[in-house]
Amino acid sequence: MSMTETATLSSKFQISIPKAIRAAQNWEAGLTFAFIPKGSGVLLVPIPKRETLKGIARGARAEDYRDRSDRT
Repeated sequence: MSMTETATLSSKFQISIPKAIRAAQNWEAGLTFAFIPKGSGVLLVPIPKRETLKGIARGARAEDYRDRSDRT
């Protein structure tokens, strides 16, 4: 995404996400986000709903995976 958008932190510590960003990401009201500190900034990541994760690991094989005990 090559657009630059800005928002201002309100006195109630709220920020409105610009419409262009919401539209590009297909974000809708009620979506939950995680805030992940990254250096002097913050990464904003939407948390997927459980229903959207159904079947995400379909076809994954349980063999040939590395466990903590396999690490050196």
